[in-house]
Amino acid sequence: MKLVDYIKDNLIFLIINFMIIFILSIGLLASNVSYQLIFLLIVIWVGPFLSYMIIDFRRKKKYFDNVISICENLDKKFLLSEVIGKPKNLNEYLIYDILKETNKSMRDNVNYYKNMQNDYKEYIETWVHEIKTPIASTMLFVENNSDTIPGYIKEELQKIEDYVEQVLYYSRSNNVNKDYIVKSFSLENSIRKVIRKNARSCINKKITINIGNIDHTVYSDPKWVEFIINQIVVNSIKYSKNENPSINLDCVVNKNNIVLNIVDNGVGICERDICRVFEKGFTGENGRTYSKSTGIGLYVPTAKPIFHSDRGFQYTSKIFKSKLDNISATQSMSRVGRCIDNGPMEGFWGSLKSEMYYLKKFQTFDELKLAIDNYIDFYNNKRLQKKLKGLSPMEYREQTLVA
Repeated sequence: MKLVDYIKDNLIFLIINFMIIFILSIGLLASNVSYQLIFLLIVIWVGPFLSYMIIDFRRKKKYFDNVISICENLDKKFLLSEVIGKPKNLNEYLIYDILKETNKSMRDNVNYYKNMQNDYKEYIETWVHEIKTPIASTMLFVENNSDTIPGYIKEELQKIEDYVEQVLYYSRSNNVNKDYIVKSFSLENSIRKVIRKNARSCINKKITINIGNIDHTVYSDPKWVEFIINQIVVNSIKYSKNENPSINLDCVVNKNNIVLNIVDNGVGICERDICRVFEKGFTGENGRTYSKSTGIGLYVPTAKPIFHSDRGFQYTSKIFKSKLDNISATQSMSRVGRCIDNGPMEGFWGSLKSEMYYLKKFQTFDELKLAIDNYIDFYNNKRLQKKLKGLSPMEYREQTLVA
């Protein structure tokens, strides 16, 4: 808030006061009152008046500068009324009240659309599970009457089942943390499962599958890994060439990860389209040539990591929020006045420090990072807990989901 702006806002008030002083001075001069007395009266009038203006300006400047500062550092601007202090001035309090009302209205709207989205997601998931029953019945009927029903019917049914499964994965992909179970599994088994699933399509298109060194144990969710590999393989089959088509699968083992390479000799992607390959709706030049391209391609909605904090420094810091954005992290936080929301995360970090961090000395950051990764795996998959009926957290979760 600038002094010039404050003066402009109070300009009428200032003009009226100076006009009163001027008229009063003229009247006193006409009445032969001495200059000294007139000057004294002006000082008595102007002194308190200017003092009030200065004090009022400083108070308003302090308040609004604080509000602007909070707003600039606040990621969710609509929460401004929740974090600023209550004003004492009537005009400011009216604005504060309006902000509270608009904030409440906005939250109600957001919750309404969130509930609509959740209801639709639940409907989609229910529909997927329901539609699987007639698909399975039809598949069984086709297998039992394979002598009279053409083989391509079963292949088309398999495609329908794959697309239905794809719908389920897309509906869950924005909340993947609720449907993601990390454990060790054989990458080779998952790859061969996908190949068997698409075997008939490969045979019909005479596609050669070349498998390299894929016998590795990896840590991830096998269900999601198979879904992603299947999506890539299906696209490779769909856009394969008519002459000597092939798909090559091989692994590259690095220090901290294993990279699975899936390479085909199909129609490929134009160089200018490569940067858009993971976008929703992407078809590209070759996709337009193949009129049945859906635009789904390799697109999978991004599931972001979550950072949980209380409503302290991280809640209002613009700098901290930008750091979260740089690693594509979503910020989670406890509810107002519900510190217990932080309990599970604080309990985990307490266990990590007492059972691992305080018991060792680390020479490098990489050594510490590896130790944390190993402890997280131990905590999730091997650390048995009495309150979980003697199971590890992941075992207990899997058992609960099955139930």
